[in-house]
Amino acid sequence: MPKVNLAEKFSKISEYWKPYIAAELNGQYVKLDKIKGEFIFHHHDHEDELFLVVKGRFRMEYRDHHEWIEEGEFVVVPRGVEHKPVAEEECWFLLFEPATTLNTGNVVNERTHRELEKV
Repeated sequence: MPKVNLAEKFSKISEYWKPYIAAELNGQYVKLDKIKGEFIFHHHDHEDELFLVVKGRFRMEYRDHHEWIEEGEFVVVPRGVEHKPVAEEECWFLLFEPATTLNTGNVVNERTHRELEKV
């Protein structure tokens, strides 16, 4: 069971909005992603998502409000809740969610990644 160095793993990521698998456990993925700019509003019918900020900050927008998630903080977005991550500057976050979770949820577009690479 090798340990995982987050800084080393993030150093291998060069694209925004492309999640990578850092680990698997109990049918869940630990994913790493770098973001900058706006994503899309979407929701997940069957999965909750945990977003933990490793570096930087981002704004989680909901249809009726938004919340800043700062470095060292996390937010859990419950299934069915529409949300859109927005990062004015580069942000690194860790996601913890079921392996079946599609990054764009109920929306399929050019940012959808069905097959994730391991980092």
